[in-house]
Amino acid sequence: MQVIVDIAIVPIGVGNTLSPWVAACERVLREAGLEPVLHANGTNVEGDWDEVFGALRRCHETLHTMGAPRISTNIRLGTRTDRAQTMAEKIAAVEAELAPKEPDPQ
Repeated sequence: MQVIVDIAIVPIGVGNTLSPWVAACERVLREAGLEPVLHANGTNVEGDWDEVFGALRRCHETLHTMGAPRISTNIRLGTRTDRAQTMAEKIAAVEAELAPKEPDPQ
């Protein structure tokens, strides 16, 4: 099953600077063959359910190995059975709605 996931993995007890920890998870996701899209408050990723969730587990394992005593992860996910859909398609649909419309010739 294909899944689109928005994740925020937050190590706890590691100080105020999280960029090295975020970068470590981004590497794990890329090494899993996924194409993560980083944003200001997390990362979007799409792929096969088992591959995505296996990579998220490896993110946790990596951060614990780096010394994080606790990790809090927030996940929002979506699946579809009616058709395949990518993150890019979802964004394009909204951008199309935002594009200026031609005036109605009536």
